[in-house]
Parts: sequence; structure tokens; C-alpha cells
Amino acid sequence: MPSTTDDRYRIEVSVKSDYLPEQSHPGDERFVFSYTVTIRNRGLQAARLINRHWIISDADGKVQEVRGEGVVGKQPHLMPGESYRYTSGTVLETPVGSMHGSYEMLADDGTRFDAPIPAFSLATPTSLH
Repeated sequence: MPSTTDDRYRIEVSVKSDYLPEQSHPGDERFVFSYTVTIRNRGLQAARLINRHWIISDADGKVQEVRGEGVVGKQPHLMPGESYRYTSGTVLETPVGSMHGSYEMLADDGTRFDAPIPAFSLATPTSLH
């Protein structure tokens, strides 16, 4: 696979998370979070998002791995300079956790490469100061 510094294949991923108190039940150890992901093609090649790989950790050290095709039922194709945004969610048993992972991309020239998803926190408003 090409390196992440190869200018032909540069996908930038940013994420914003939110706690959803109306769907959460802290007494039942159910903390629901949404996250909005923005994927930007900063490279020189058009590319399609083929697969996702998430690693989700909670404050008790429980780790879940999620793998699957595309995101929210889609496999977006991004031309150079284009971006794609979607919102999804996850449930934790603790009020604090984190997520990170990668997207498997397929460039129009047939090259497969991974776009890293930087770690971001999941936290209820009262759990972090």
C-alpha cells in the first residue's frame, strides 16, 4: 500500500462527537453518542470508500471492533477536492470512551490504501472538565 504521505492518495478525516442524553440511560449503563465525520479528498486521485474499521473503547477498557462495507449504507466516491459528511452513532456502557480507525479506499487508478481516522473522545458533558 502507498504511504499516507503520497500526494496522490491523501484522505483527511475529521470527527465531531455529541452526547445524546435523550437516548441514554445512565442508570442502565447506556450512554449514546453521535459522531459526524467529514472525509476530504486532499489527494490527486479520485477514490471510493470501500470499507470501514472502527476501534471503540470505553472507560472500563472494553474494546469493540467494527468492520463493514462503506459508511451508513454508502460507498462515497470523492474527486480531488471533494468532501463527504455523514452522521452515525455508538453506545457505550461508561460515560467516557474513544474511537479511532481507518477507511479502506480504492483509487480510480486501482490502488488500495488506508485513510486513518484519528482518535476522538466520547464523553458526557459532566465527565470532562
